Amino acid sequence: MRFIRRLMYFIAALSAILSIFIIVCAYRPDITDKIAAFLYPEQKPVEMVTAENSQQQEAVSYPAEDIKRESTDEKAEGYGTDTLGSDAIAESVVSDYVLPEQSEIVVPENVSGRNGYQQVQENSEQIDDEAAGELQNYLDTGYAGDGLDFDAVRYPYYAMLDNRGKSIYRQIYANAKEVYPVFMPVEQVTLDQLRNIFSAVYNDHPELFWLETAYSCKYRRDGSCVEIELQFNRTVQNLDDARAVFEGNASQIVSEAQNLSNDYEKEKFVHDELIEKVSYNLGAEMNQSAYSALVNGQTVCAGYARAYQYLLQQLGIPCYYCTGYAGERHAWNIVALDDGYYNVDATWDDSGNGQYDYFNKTDADYASSHIRQELSVYLPPCNGSIYRNLEQNPEESGLRSITDLEMTEEQVLTDMESYYGNCYDQILQNGLGSYTFYNVIEGEQLLTEWYGDYQGEHYRQAYMENAMISLGASSCEMALEVEELQDDKFLISHRISVW
Repeated sequence: MRFIRRLMYFIAALSAILSIFIIVCAYRPDITDKIAAFLYPEQKPVEMVTAENSQQQEAVSYPAEDIKRESTDEKAEGYGTDTLGSDAIAESVVSDYVLPEQSEIVVPENVSGRNGYQQVQENSEQIDDEAAGELQNYLDTGYAGDGLDFDAVRYPYYAMLDNRGKSIYRQIYANAKEVYPVFMPVEQVTLDQLRNIFSAVYNDHPELFWLETAYSCKYRRDGSCVEIELQFNRTVQNLDDARAVFEGNASQIVSEAQNLSNDYEKEKFVHDELIEKVSYNLGAEMNQSAYSALVNGQTVCAGYARAYQYLLQQLGIPCYYCTGYAGERHAWNIVALDDGYYNVDATWDDSGNGQYDYFNKTDADYASSHIRQELSVYLPPCNGSIYRNLEQNPEESGLRSITDLEMTEEQVLTDMESYYGNCYDQILQNGLGSYTFYNVIEGEQLLTEWYGDYQGEHYRQAYMENAMISLGASSCEMALEVEELQDDKFLISHRISVW
């Protein structure tokens, strides 16, 4: 009897232990997975199962129905349970950039407030393991980006990531390019890692002008993401047309720049064209994109920098999107020329004066006004010297402008025919006698043509002889002077005696 009683006590205790174990496993499925992995080490847990789900397709407004999804069954084997590093940045990445003190930053009054950069915004939602499992039953990876590779010189943010970070970078890029908004990651990734990876994609690719600076993520209690959702601006509604306009406007600038002799001249030309064609507007639509600058013509610092980056990329000149602090959150560029890297801030150069104050400057030049932050601290230091301070601001050069002469752009002559006609009209208006008349021509090429015509005395047949006949004059004398003005313009003074 004593033995039977002990046996019953043992069975009751064992039952209680099993009951407690079952309850714990019900609330902690991860414990069950670990036990299964211990008992059956040769079997890999399949965490990514794909099944087509018509309800999910109805919930997503895009992409188009003809987009082909990749099967996630093939990706399941690569979805390991080990984690990435804390931030997805490769251990080999180091920074030689010397970080200035933020407390010492002083923003000049004439550029104060010309900022507008928005940091990447993450909208995250924690879900339980049951909901995460349901998501994995019908979500797929979309376009995984297999076969893509990104050169480190042109795409420095990609080069900053470790191997798993690069894998998710390629996936985000491929899905953004195909406007495929919702997918699960091809690798295990946490919230902090995903933020850096998304930022790397966004910073490297200004051509993805439809991609917003925000994304959503659903994640488990352990922090691992199970769903990524990209956000797009309104241009995706008619992306082919938007892309055609964007690329067309860009090609107008690129095609002119391509004829210049070296990368410096091309870089300067693009800088000057942006300043001429774009206006700063804090309320501009889609102002974090290159589209706002190149198509709408109104943007903030982010739009200037993204447009500058895109145009120089098209010219084969490495140009990086750099973010940080300049009194407020700010964005500018880093450009690679043959002797090193330079900072360029087209936004601040478009302040109405000081057109080259922030063009091709070193980190030491920027130390009092700009501080890199976020991933930009890993970009190369800017210590180039050959192309620094080559350009003078117009007001520093001492040259007069057409405004100083009380003239307008409409009065500037751009070809020899217009010049000859203008001279003829002024001589007839002034009549016989001694006097001086003026006109302004534009461009060194036209000045060279003008000089050749006077050397060959072509001006006589072009306007002088006809003017003398009209006035009934028998002789004339004329002396010429040329004054260089701002903006590649030239004032021509004609001291003439006609009788």
